[in-house]
Amino acid sequence: MARQCELLGLARSRYYALPHGESQENLRLMRLIDEQYTRTPFYGSPKMTVWLREQGEAVNHKRVERLMRVMGLQATVPKRTLTTRKVAPEHSVYPYLLKDVPIEQVNQVWSSDITYIRLRGGFVYLTAVIDWFSRYVLSWQLSLSLETPFCVAALEQALEHGCPLIFNTDQGAQFTSEAFTGTLKRTGIAISMDGRGRALDNIFVERLWRSVKYEEVYLTEYLNPRHAQERLGAYFEFYNQERYHQALNYRTPAAVFGGIA
Repeated sequence: MARQCELLGLARSRYYALPHGESQENLRLMRLIDEQYTRTPFYGSPKMTVWLREQGEAVNHKRVERLMRVMGLQATVPKRTLTTRKVAPEHSVYPYLLKDVPIEQVNQVWSSDITYIRLRGGFVYLTAVIDWFSRYVLSWQLSLSLETPFCVAALEQALEHGCPLIFNTDQGAQFTSEAFTGTLKRTGIAISMDGRGRALDNIFVERLWRSVKYEEVYLTEYLNPRHAQERLGAYFEFYNQERYHQALNYRTPAAVFGGIA
């Protein structure tokens, strides 16, 4: 594997095989679910099932619930009984620290999340770390699975840019793990976590995912993980350095963050 990665120009930690296990029919349904969820992130599996049936798809609730769980999707509403994030009850969770807190400067709050990225014959997961004030994407990683290491790798990469006062995530097992929270605590960063089922507590990352999906992912058919990595790398460079944001008075995230590249 090491030699193959060397020939491909990839670090071993960034080598990903195509995921297996889902039929082409399920992959097709997952594409439909992904697009509708991006439009209506408040849809859990019951509403998503109704929507799919209205599109002529013969699906039952259990199948949709399982596919949403595989995709890591969760409705952005409080008090849901459906939990599709991978949660680890044995992990410690932390209170949400950002209610009514004005975001006034760079490196005040960073946050991270995970989203599903479709490929021609499978899928991978994308995580990113974003600075709330500037919308600057500090780091990102792709992974075949929802295991913790790629989230920790993104965090460590982001910390090369500086250190926030507060780091906010959801309560997924990746972010409540000792590997992730331990890194934050050793760096002296206050840990904040969304309420269960409240993805809108992490609204800046949700907006980032919407931009990534509509401006890049849905316009491109990724042939394999390496192709996705190349295209997403180019998109995040554009997002940081060239894409103007109305909320930033039509400046770029890089300009607001301080010109870090």
